[in-house]
Amino acid sequence: MTSITEIAPDIYRISTYEPKIDMQFIQFLVQDEEPLLFHTGLKGMFPLVRDAVAKIINPSQIRWISFSHFEADECGSLNEWLTIAPNAQTVCSPIAAFVSVDDFAIRPSRSLQHTEVLNTGKYSFQFQHTPQVPHGWDAGLLFETTHKTLFSSDLFHQFGDVEAITESDVIKECSNFSNTN
Repeated sequence: MTSITEIAPDIYRISTYEPKIDMQFIQFLVQDEEPLLFHTGLKGMFPLVRDAVAKIINPSQIRWISFSHFEADECGSLNEWLTIAPNAQTVCSPIAAFVSVDDFAIRPSRSLQHTEVLNTGKYSFQFQHTPQVPHGWDAGLLFETTHKTLFSSDLFHQFGDVEAITESDVIKECSNFSNTN
């Protein structure tokens, strides 16, 4: 089952739950002048994610596609997205572009340096080069600077079909952890 949650104005969390492994696969969609999709999902999940995106915007309007690291659940359907969105370009770290993305993708990527900013219209995303976090030397995260939303992948993984994690959830968990130790 795929669900859509607006987590900030015009920023959506798309979640597909796979009960066989009790796990969610998450994408983020930014509805803006130049729409951004963060994580494409597995190649086999492309129809589910595409249909969820279509409930918000026309999928062919995607301008930017990004992900935290080169791995099937983060970018397995990258070429399917590049095919249906003719103006889309991949955004990733220079290492990811050199060792994986530009070899795999049907179009060249745009690599961002650490702290470089990508503007999508009303939103700005600062690229954070984070080698080995969540994992992989090519890793990087996007930080939306207006509402302070971090686009990550495996950092806050939870098993089950659960709601989006918010800042208050993290603060509560940290408080609970410090009270038990």
